[in-house]
Amino acid sequence: MKKYLKLIYASIAVAITLSSCSSSAPETTADTPSPVTPVQITHVSDSSLAEYVELSATSAYLEKSFVKANINGYIEKANAQTGQKVGSGQNLFTLITKEARSIGNTINKLDPGFKFSGISNIRAEQGGIIVQVNHQKGDYVQDGEALATISNRNSLVFLLDLPYELNQIIKQNGKLNVLLPDGTSLTGSVSGTMPAVDLLAQTQRYIIKVPSGKDIPEGLIAKVKLSKLSHPNAQVLPKSAVLANETEDEFWVMKLINDSTAVKVNVRKGIENSITTEVLSPKFSTMDRIITSGNYGIADTAKVKIQK
Repeated sequence: MKKYLKLIYASIAVAITLSSCSSSAPETTADTPSPVTPVQITHVSDSSLAEYVELSATSAYLEKSFVKANINGYIEKANAQTGQKVGSGQNLFTLITKEARSIGNTINKLDPGFKFSGISNIRAEQGGIIVQVNHQKGDYVQDGEALATISNRNSLVFLLDLPYELNQIIKQNGKLNVLLPDGTSLTGSVSGTMPAVDLLAQTQRYIIKVPSGKDIPEGLIAKVKLSKLSHPNAQVLPKSAVLANETEDEFWVMKLINDSTAVKVNVRKGIENSITTEVLSPKFSTMDRIITSGNYGIADTAKVKIQK
């Protein structure tokens, strides 16, 4: 009986051992194929790129003339209004002395040949726009007192406050593009600079002379574009072709080495605009195929498929 039980126990142990061995045996599976990323490609090209700095400039009239009284008396006629355009030699005020106003008519009635008037006409010394009128008809003024102020239309300039660290840039720009808020573009040039720097802002004021044909109000803020850097024959790629890390201190492109494999190539970036990016190095061939779409997040030596 004991021998019979031992035989049963031995059979059960062998069965358990065989079962555990069969369950622990590794299963053989087929190899998983590597993923293939659909991409679009482009080639490098040569283009002219420039980098600009945009600053604000304010319009101003540098020359102002004062229409002054040349006698003591009353204003008999006033032909000046604020905003009025006047020409050189145009009569603006007529003055009469207080003596002529009080006794002039009496003297002329007693002796018509005496022709005592005491009237003086005040004319504009130069053409321009009247920006201020100080007196009206009937006012009593003294000799040398300002009656009106005229801005010389030919003295229109734009005042540009340039950060001092950019003073070398403006010397490279012979002609400046002055863009007005209404879209009008004027071509200006630097006619002078102030020999002082703003203590807080550390900016130096430059005077930009522009054509005086257009009526521009004083105090208008315009935009001035200064060329900071220019590369006439730059090696450029579409902006989407150049990738960067999170801190944007490393840049690279994905280049095809054959029809199905893309490798990572580190590049040095130059001038960039909204469409293209300049690649300073390395120098690519015009036959090199650079990925523009589908390149984000793929690894070095990734498997790709070119889409038409």
